[in-house]
Amino acid sequence: MQVSVEKTSELSRKMTVSVPEEVVQEKMEERLKSLAKNVKLDGFRPGKVPVRVVKKMFSDRVRGEVAGDIIQTTYYEALQQKELIPAGQPHIHPPKDDGEFIYTAEFEIYPDVSLTGIEQIEISRPVAEVTDKDLDKMIEKLREQRKEWQEVSREAQEKDQLTIHFSGVSEGENFTNGKVEDFQVEIGAKQMIPGFEDNLIGLKTGDKKTFTVTFPEEYGNDKLAGKEAEFEIEVIKVEEPAIPEVNEVFIKDFGIESGKMEDFRSDVKDNMKRELGQAVKAKVKNAVMDGLLEKIQVSLPNALVEQEIDNLLKPYQEQAKRQNMKLEDLKLPREDFKEQAERRVALGLILAEIIKKNEIKANADKVRSVIDDMAKSYDQPEEVISWYYGDKNRLTEVEQMVLEDEAVTWVVNQIKVNDEPAGFDDLINTDKKEG
Repeated sequence: MQVSVEKTSELSRKMTVSVPEEVVQEKMEERLKSLAKNVKLDGFRPGKVPVRVVKKMFSDRVRGEVAGDIIQTTYYEALQQKELIPAGQPHIHPPKDDGEFIYTAEFEIYPDVSLTGIEQIEISRPVAEVTDKDLDKMIEKLREQRKEWQEVSREAQEKDQLTIHFSGVSEGENFTNGKVEDFQVEIGAKQMIPGFEDNLIGLKTGDKKTFTVTFPEEYGNDKLAGKEAEFEIEVIKVEEPAIPEVNEVFIKDFGIESGKMEDFRSDVKDNMKRELGQAVKAKVKNAVMDGLLEKIQVSLPNALVEQEIDNLLKPYQEQAKRQNMKLEDLKLPREDFKEQAERRVALGLILAEIIKKNEIKANADKVRSVIDDMAKSYDQPEEVISWYYGDKNRLTEVEQMVLEDEAVTWVVNQIKVNDEPAGFDDLINTDKKEG
């Protein structure tokens, strides 16, 4: 076998593989003899068909099968011979039917990634703690989450919940498919478009009202974005929130068997600390990733970018399938996902080089620690732990997370990190917005 490689661009390669014809003929003879033992032809007993007859009838088909086998085998041998690692699937040009077995394979290779410049990265790392004020605010949020609604006969005010019937018309067209009935709206929750909830203040059960508001320019429905709409509503019920007291019953509902306030506050604070740690970790990781992309230039194989776009589109494919639609019906141009795909591919290549160069491993103890930490937020943590360790693919995903985290830690140790004071609430809210 002879192999030659032509560089057609920075990452593109054209590999030509030549296999001696006698090798092809030898494999064809083997295949034809095997076929002669099993083929059934009129006029011949099973297993007694002459090879020359089989060759005359099946030579073209057998050569095609043999060609496929030879290409599959020699392609990987040729890659090893030339020490090439392809990125993505190759485009194979099969041999011409001219007596020579020569085929070409066009593919891209992985780029060389230089880590020079990492030491120039500078990031900010937030430093925060959970204060008593933060803890008090969190407990108030938990009370708010457990609120119940009590019907009132007074006029509606901020934070009340109204049950309404309503319909909407824009440019003469009803866009609510007739009337929406028994719809619940909490005034001030910003559940509806701007202005809608404000028009509910002061209304009582049985009241009807017609008002006009304007849909935001960035509204998801293009037909309504930026357009005026007239709503007709009827109030069916007005309710006010009843916030529960933090008593023994309330505390036990959160799994604190003792029902004691100090145990409850301690448990909530531990959860907040865990959430804070995750937020700081995520913020540092994002800063590191941005720094790597800024300081390290890497050429991207088109094949990997296209594969990543396919990965990004998978959830939309599943969504379309559930709605008995085709992906094309969702009108999602691949170009819209290109920037995100390029970022992912670039970071994947850079992190892979960091892991390889520094021989970073997914330590079993660290993998277990990550799984234990994730399991803590569930009622039955042991079941969650068993779920991860019961499936190799799930465990591999966690190992990849650990490898990535270890790579980020390595980068942090090489760069300048400026610690900056931060408040718990701002950091957590910012983290959720960025995510």
